[in-house]
Amino acid sequence: MPTKSKYLLIGSTEAYSGKSATALGIAHQLQERGLDIAYGKPLGTFYTSPDDMSGEPIEADVQFVAQTLGLASSRVLPTVLPLIDSTLQKRIRGENTINYPTMLTQYLQTQGADLMVLEGPSNLEEGSLFDLSLQQVAEVVDAGVLLVARFHSLLIVGALISAKRRLGDRLLGVFINDIPKDRLEEVQTTVKPYLEDRNIRVFGLMPRNELLRSVSVGDLVEQLQAEVLCRRDRLDLMVESLAIGAMNVNSALRYLRKGRNMAVITGGDRTDIQLAALETSTQCLVLTGQMRPHPDVLSRAEDLEIPILSVDLDTLATVEIVDRAIGQVRIHDPIKIKCLYQMMSECFDFDRLMADLELELPTPVG
Repeated sequence: MPTKSKYLLIGSTEAYSGKSATALGIAHQLQERGLDIAYGKPLGTFYTSPDDMSGEPIEADVQFVAQTLGLASSRVLPTVLPLIDSTLQKRIRGENTINYPTMLTQYLQTQGADLMVLEGPSNLEEGSLFDLSLQQVAEVVDAGVLLVARFHSLLIVGALISAKRRLGDRLLGVFINDIPKDRLEEVQTTVKPYLEDRNIRVFGLMPRNELLRSVSVGDLVEQLQAEVLCRRDRLDLMVESLAIGAMNVNSALRYLRKGRNMAVITGGDRTDIQLAALETSTQCLVLTGQMRPHPDVLSRAEDLEIPILSVDLDTLATVEIVDRAIGQVRIHDPIKIKCLYQMMSECFDFDRLMADLELELPTPVG
């Protein structure tokens, strides 16, 4: 008779804290240790095209994590609530009276997995309109909560203490990531002991990694709805920073030489800036104004294998989109997955997590 599965609910104090990355890293490491893992995301936000077999939309993060981990369909749990505008509007107008906690109890019917890794809402409040806040989900499925928090400043301590008051004994502990390297020792010697003294376990401290914060040129093409003018075969290049080419060429060159793996945003008529950027650490040129670059620019970009994108946006809007994309820690690129696995293995205390969840490694056969 199968044993009752245990549940780990991964939440965060704010959006884009790295929940999906953390869930993937934990699930992978525990799989490597021989545990049977299931995965689900009760509240979904980003959807891919309908699944051919079920006709239902697939939550993009669920699909990605399931494919990356090689999970069988019986180990992939359904998303019960799509957090999209139409769903919110119907709930507010009283047209949606579904009891979502009852729907969530179907998660309790999945037996046999050693651990069910669930990705929770983006913060402590999201989902409350549907009685599916982080705490409410934890209560329904009887899950321990791991909070993922990005380090911005020492104010993180107050946020985590507040979360502990709200989650109580449901909070297993926290994982603090994206810590600037020059502050890592400070967090290790002051923040971690302070939290541990207040019964908030710290499972790991992960330094900032520019590769994990990067975004592929292909992702920028999608988010900018850009036209690719050359080197469509190099959309896998990773962008770590952005630069704006809006000054004279001598000043621009000094500025661009300081950057690393950049997306350079400039006007389509600035041939001088474009050529200068191609000679620096540039991963793509993003041209505004819908003007085709000079043939010399296209020829040089072809030789250097640097994609050129053209956007129907002004410079400010383009900068906002690129800046938002960089640092969101989306990990759908193979090089980022490999980096994540390595860093999680070094920075996260998996033995402590397994002990707190009372997980035991399977007994070898024979």
